[in-house]
Amino acid sequence: MKDEVLEIHQRNTGVLSLETTESVHDKKDLAKMYTPGVAKLSLMIEKNHALARELTISGKLVAVITDGSAVLGLGNVGNQAGLPIVEGKAFLYKNLADVDAIPLAIEQRSVDEMVQTIENMQNSFAGIHLEDICAPKCFELEEKLQERLSIPVYHDDQEGTAIVVLAGLINAAKLQGKPLTELHVLINGIGASGVATARLLLAAGIKNLTLVDQQGVLKKEDKTLNKYQRELVNQLPKTIKNVSALKEAIVGQDVFIGLSVGNVLTPAMIKKMNEKPIVFALANPVPEIDPEVAKKIGVTLLATGSSNYPNQVNNILVFPGLFKGLLAAKANKVNISLQYEVAKSLAALLREPTPEKFIPNVFDPDVTAVVSQAVLNFIQKLKENEDPSYASKTK
Repeated sequence: MKDEVLEIHQRNTGVLSLETTESVHDKKDLAKMYTPGVAKLSLMIEKNHALARELTISGKLVAVITDGSAVLGLGNVGNQAGLPIVEGKAFLYKNLADVDAIPLAIEQRSVDEMVQTIENMQNSFAGIHLEDICAPKCFELEEKLQERLSIPVYHDDQEGTAIVVLAGLINAAKLQGKPLTELHVLINGIGASGVATARLLLAAGIKNLTLVDQQGVLKKEDKTLNKYQRELVNQLPKTIKNVSALKEAIVGQDVFIGLSVGNVLTPAMIKKMNEKPIVFALANPVPEIDPEVAKKIGVTLLATGSSNYPNQVNNILVFPGLFKGLLAAKANKVNISLQYEVAKSLAALLREPTPEKFIPNVFDPDVTAVVSQAVLNFIQKLKENEDPSYASKTK
């Protein structure tokens, strides 16, 4: 397999290539595609900047940006080593949703310097997809970009993961027989994915939420919390008392969502959970508990981050269709309400979920269409209500 991957990428110098939409056969064609024809476009755009989105690639091109500081399963490999990941994402955009995307590797710099760099380039793109950027840097980066850019900014490790987790949890709750909002949920690992997932679960109405990180259960009095973890803890309706470790916090939980590291969840811990526990062991390449071990002790509602098992939580279910919809709607942001609508639509794709399939498969043919339509429907409702927050803007 490794030799095959290497051979493919060496043969083609990567997996992406630019293609033109028109051909040049003579001077007449040249004049239309280049000079002097394009001068007319420049003069038009000079007077009305919004025309750039209609007349150039900037109206349909997504930048997939990484600094390589937090590559899943590999850690901080640097921006150039992170390039194959974002190139692969750009490949999937084109193949699955016919969305044009270009991978960009940025040197690891301060948040403000990265924000300035991306802001300076924004007029070339219709959207920004952030990838593999470490926490808590990724939170501040996305937050500042959303404030300053006129195009949608999306962090796949945050919003993508959160949407798929919620979609799977909606269907798993149906199979378990409990209302989603009454589930007792524990999230282990409150980094980029964990923070975003917690935010979305709270927005979905889940009230009983326990957050656990390396230092144990997150509590208000914990001085080691970063700004974003603290904001989450302050949103929780109640704080767990007198427990600090995962093995104590797991008692009486309905759901374990692992966004952490391998082998931290034991069979003994699962046995302390409520009946018919829902286990999302999503760490890669080693999950929080071996799926085979979990099955042997009776876990039937199980999701992983691996394609080797059913119910794979994979961001590929989200980002191609999400940006297809955002571009079609000329939207300028991805907020928590939109994430919730996409998650519900993704869950509803499975009319009759089963323990073996309560999350859509990455090769289900309708995934991209369902996600993009959910985006379009959501934004159309906002426009009908004359909500200005999703109006397209041009700098």
